Amino acid sequence: MTLAPPSPLPALQPLQLPWELRLNPDQFERVCQANPDAVPELTADGQLIVLTPTGGETGARNSELAFRFQLFANASGGWQAFDRSTGFRLPDGSVLSPDASLVRLDRWRALSPEQRRGFAPLCPALVVELASASDEVTWTPETGPG
Repeated sequence: MTLAPPSPLPALQPLQLPWELRLNPDQFERVCQANPDAVPELTADGQLIVLTPTGGETGARNSELAFRFQLFANASGGWQAFDRSTGFRLPDGSVLSPDASLVRLDRWRALSPEQRRGFAPLCPALVVELASASDEVTWTPETGPG
């Protein structure tokens, strides 16, 4: 019996988006549903931010951070912990996913089941965003944001 090599897959091209493209939160949610392996965020003005996977060291730090947030939430009660894959729909229209976050349990339970399944329309009480060596520095105390 002879096995033929698998046929080659077509080369995947990176998705190119025009800089002027702006999405509303509902359109953004549809993009996320169509691309479940992507990790995008949405700015308040509707610009799509596509995040790249982290390296091993940053991934290990993210895992440790999420673990500690979950330990705190379990031990203290009254809190719901979230990892870096959770998007929050903020009042300014942006949808962001911090590396780890905490939401008061009463605020989380006040959301409808549909709101909890999607991007939760609330701002967490505490968020942590870990910087990695590959992150572009856009803020310094001397220059400010940007």
